[in-house]
Amino acid sequence: MNFRRIILCILLLLVAGASFAQWRGGGRRGRYYSDLHTAREVGPDVTPSWTNRAGFEKDVFTFVRIRYNSTSSRGWGGGGWATDLPESDLNFSWRLQQLTSLKVDPDGRILQITDPELFKYPFIYMIEPGSLEFSEEEVQTLRRYLLSGGFLMVDDFWGEREWENFYYEIKRVFPDREPIELPLEHPIFHCVYDLKIKPQIPAIRGSAWRYGVTWEREDAQEVHYKGIFDDKNRLMAIICHNTDLGDGWEEEATSPDYFRLFSEKYAYPLGINIIFYAMTH
Repeated sequence: MNFRRIILCILLLLVAGASFAQWRGGGRRGRYYSDLHTAREVGPDVTPSWTNRAGFEKDVFTFVRIRYNSTSSRGWGGGGWATDLPESDLNFSWRLQQLTSLKVDPDGRILQITDPELFKYPFIYMIEPGSLEFSEEEVQTLRRYLLSGGFLMVDDFWGEREWENFYYEIKRVFPDREPIELPLEHPIFHCVYDLKIKPQIPAIRGSAWRYGVTWEREDAQEVHYKGIFDDKNRLMAIICHNTDLGDGWEEEATSPDYFRLFSEKYAYPLGINIIFYAMTH
């Protein structure tokens, strides 16, 4: 994994014209389907779509989303593991391919934590964990995955009740480790794109964001980016609480204003930073 991370570091440093002015926001939507292991766009109006050099299909970054159980009696809502599929994962993979020299798999994966394929991928994404419930096997496997060099990004959950549920479950994974608030000075906010704030990215539904209201509920006004570190101070997980990067990726084509204010300005830059940092540390 270390050799691959060195290569990814070099590739990600070669940010290809990192100006978002080249983008075409508000593009067309295709028709989609998803199954247990893939999330692809299909149909005659396919966008985005790309291929990688023949013979190098495995030498690419693959965006992996985690499929989890959400029947916890402590759960407090949330749309579940499939929220924003498949546009979110596909759009982000495309922008990562477009804006950096990194080659990205157009066929993202959807895996359960206990899937034997998990350890083939150094990055996993989990969304809306406000009602997730890990099995004991998942607890053990996720701990082993993260301590073996894997990286977890958690996104799109809001308010104290959803935090309490996620905190309970992640403490089962790491009872001896505490999520720590990442300061703005942390390199993850600056390693490719230099962010001046820790952004709160709202869901696009409604119009409150047009007037500066970027939180979903009153107990979610303050955005948090917390990290979990291993014994060597390697960041194993970033927990994005009271914010929704996934909507910034999914909804880039819905509204030019939303694209300009959130997708272009924060959701994609921070997502690229997270991938870069995860793959190079």
